[in-house]
Amino acid sequence: MKITIIAGARPNFIKIAPIIKAIEKKQNEGATISYRLVHTGQHYDKNLSDTFFEELNIPKPNSNLEVKSGSQAEQTGAIMVAFEKELQQNPCDLVLVVGDVNSTMACAIVAKKQNLKVAHVEAGIRSGDMTMPEEINRIVTDSITDYFFTTSTSASENLLKYGVDATNVHFVGNVMIDTLYQNLDRIFEPFFWNEYQLETGNYIILTLHRPSNVDEEQSLIQLLQGIDKLAGDKKVIFPIHPRTKAILGETNLELKNILFVEPQGYLNFMYLIKNSFAVITDSGGISEETTVMGIPCFTMRNNTERPETQIIGTNTLVGTSIENLEKLFGEFLKNGKRQAGIPELWDGKASERIIEILLQK
Repeated sequence: MKITIIAGARPNFIKIAPIIKAIEKKQNEGATISYRLVHTGQHYDKNLSDTFFEELNIPKPNSNLEVKSGSQAEQTGAIMVAFEKELQQNPCDLVLVVGDVNSTMACAIVAKKQNLKVAHVEAGIRSGDMTMPEEINRIVTDSITDYFFTTSTSASENLLKYGVDATNVHFVGNVMIDTLYQNLDRIFEPFFWNEYQLETGNYIILTLHRPSNVDEEQSLIQLLQGIDKLAGDKKVIFPIHPRTKAILGETNLELKNILFVEPQGYLNFMYLIKNSFAVITDSGGISEETTVMGIPCFTMRNNTERPETQIIGTNTLVGTSIENLEKLFGEFLKNGKRQAGIPELWDGKASERIIEILLQK
């Protein structure tokens, strides 16, 4: 079996690392399976791309399509054109895509038009919010996928509601959690740890990247000022995305607690999360990692495609208003951590299950 694995953006790299390890393990056991790794170049900043390959010991990609940035349509189209040539030059039996970024959808479409099988890792998750580009990518990808690998029973149920053949839906667990478990003993403090006098439990992690939170300068400023105030005596570490930094420009925000830092590599960022007091974010993936590490997470969105992080885990959905965040964060300060657990099959073995199933196809 020849598999072409697609990676395009930061979350993809975290998800493909354990899948590659699982394939190599099967190769060592004598299985007839090989892979070709294709990096679309959707994320090309070193801190958002190269660092992850180095830290997670992901082999150098066999091919980098180098599509870089552009509008949704420009980027998707560029990926499709480049990946079509890639597949013509390097035929395979199956294309494996992960997550819900533009690369995921674009490469799935190209593969199906070349009559190849498609496997989607993290299939079936839904937010119900069609204003999210990721939701459209999920729906399109799942509409043409052959083998569906899900992180939760609710994701599997979503697919069955859409009429997907149950024999092709496989609840395997969460590959991102595989990566977390495989690297917990390797995480280490960032260079600014001592400079900012950080200690376990004395700081909050903040990440914001969704257009609804960062694209309008004045609302972003008000949000940051509100978070700065609710932090009390806690520092707030904010790894700021280059695009968000550009929106703020040279504005003097006069923030007392928020400290702006560069985007962090995986090992530094997991260290920061594991030792934090709490996390405020608009990322779905971070709500999964905080759930496993038992860190309170406040997600600044009106919906989530990962309901298990709320129902079982440590995640609280707070909407996009600073007033609601202040209310719910205040309740947390008053009442302490709520009881939480780890979702079923988030045990570090999802990738092994995926490759085992594919070898039986």
